[in-house]
Amino acid sequence: MLPFFGHSFGNPSSGHDFGSAAAAALSGARRQVKALLGAEHEQEIVFTAGATESNNAALLQALRREERNEVIVSAVEHPAILAVCADLEKHHGLRVHRIGVDGRGRLDVSAYRRALGCRTALVSIMWANNETGTIFPVAELAEMAHEAGALLHTDAVQAAGKVPIDLKSAQIDMLSLSAHKFHGPKGVGALYVRKGTSFRALLRGGRQERARRAGTENIPGIVGLGFAAQLARGRLVEEAVMIARLRDRLERTVLATVDNCFVLGDVGNRLPGTCMIAFDGAESEEILLNLNRVGIAASAGSACASGAMEPSHVLRAMRVPYTAAPGAVRFSLSRYNTDAQIDRVIDVLPHIVAASRAGSPFAMRETASSY
Repeated sequence: MLPFFGHSFGNPSSGHDFGSAAAAALSGARRQVKALLGAEHEQEIVFTAGATESNNAALLQALRREERNEVIVSAVEHPAILAVCADLEKHHGLRVHRIGVDGRGRLDVSAYRRALGCRTALVSIMWANNETGTIFPVAELAEMAHEAGALLHTDAVQAAGKVPIDLKSAQIDMLSLSAHKFHGPKGVGALYVRKGTSFRALLRGGRQERARRAGTENIPGIVGLGFAAQLARGRLVEEAVMIARLRDRLERTVLATVDNCFVLGDVGNRLPGTCMIAFDGAESEEILLNLNRVGIAASAGSACASGAMEPSHVLRAMRVPYTAAPGAVRFSLSRYNTDAQIDRVIDVLPHIVAASRAGSPFAMRETASSY
C-alpha cells in the first residue's frame, strides 16, 4: 500500500501517467478479489468503503422492483442489514420477513420457503453468522429465491477469505465483504454484482466503478484489499485446518475444566476460527474485563442497554437460556494465533469465570428459562 500514499498518488480517472499507474493498481486488485470469490468477470467487483456500505447498496435494490414489495432476511443478520430493513419497512412500505433459527443458529428453511413468493423482491441471508460462526446454505437458498423470481444478496463478511467461495457455481446476485476481516486494511470493502443484475448506485455524482459507486477510489485501501485477498486465497485450506485445530483444543479443554458451559452454534458446520461459549451464571462483561487485564482480547454476545447487559438479537433468536446468555463469550482465532496463546487462555479462564459467577445475579437463578 505504501507507494500509493506517496509517489504513486495519481487519480485512476486521470489520463496522465500518474493516473495510469493508479488505474493499473485498481485493475490488479479487482482481479485479486475476483479470484478470491470465484467470480466470472472482473467488472462484477465494485469497491466500497466496507461491508456496511455494500449491504446498504444491495438492499436498496429492492426499491427498484416496483411490482415486488417484500424482502426476506434471517433474524440473526448483522445490524447493517437489519437496520436498513427496518427503514425500508417504516419509510418505504416494504414488508420484511425475518426468518428464525433453531437453537444451533440454523435457518428455518421451511419458513424461508413459505415466505418466498411473487412479491419477493430481494433475499439477504448471511453466509456465516458473526457471533456463532454457523454457516448458512446460501447456494441452496439462492436457487429457491431465483425460482420465485427474487434476487439474492449475501453478507459474506465473516466467510470471505476463511472458507471457499465459488460464485461461478452459485446463483448469488450480490455479495458483500470487508477487507479487515481477512487481515486487510480497515475502511475498504467490495460488493460483488453478478453481470446482468440491474443495479442502481447508492452513491452518485461520478462515473467511477462503472457508475455503480461514485467517488474517487481509495487506491491504497483497495490495493491492500486486493493483496490480502491474494494471500487469503493462497492459504485458505491449510490455514482453516490449523485454525480449527486451535479452536477445537480451546473448546475441548474449556468444556472439560469449567462446569456448566456449552458451545453455541452449529459445531458441525461453522467457520474455523469462531468459538462462542456460554458460561451459565456468569457475566461476559466481567469476564472480558479480566481477560483484557491479562492481555487476552475477546468479545461478548451481549450489548449494554440502559445500564443492563442484554443478550444480542442472535442469542435471543436462538433462545439461549436466560442464565447462560449474559455469560456468552466469543473467541475469534486467526492465522496469527499460537498454541501458547491457547494455553494462556486455558490457564486463566476457569479462575476468571469462577470469580464472575461468585458475584453474578444470574448464578442465583434456579430456572433456565429462554428468551
